[in-house]
Amino acid sequence: MKKAKSVDAYIAAAPKEHRAKLRGLRAAIKAAAPKAEEWISYGMPYYHYKGRLAYFALHRHHVGLYIPPPTVREHKKLLKKYVTAAAAVRFPLEKPMPLALVKRLVRARVKTNDAKK
Repeated sequence: MKKAKSVDAYIAAAPKEHRAKLRGLRAAIKAAAPKAEEWISYGMPYYHYKGRLAYFALHRHHVGLYIPPPTVREHKKLLKKYVTAAAAVRFPLEKPMPLALVKRLVRARVKTNDAKK
């Protein structure tokens, strides 16, 4: 995908069959962190709330959700069905997006960011 200047443009540039998944992910993040600011950073949608909150990106076979540590590690049991890294979760494109899980992860990161300030 070419570089977008807004989250709306990022989603609009995605293949048609994946736009609903990206819109759902965006809505889940915004519902879990309504005070977060939204913009594009590193070429992908980024959410800022008292520091880095979350990013997401569409890839060939998955949607990556990127949340700074220790959120992924703290939710390892809930994420056992997914490929993870220290700050990333891969949600396969062929499966429904687990929006309740996304909200839980984002809320956890909001708590972490609130505790820092």
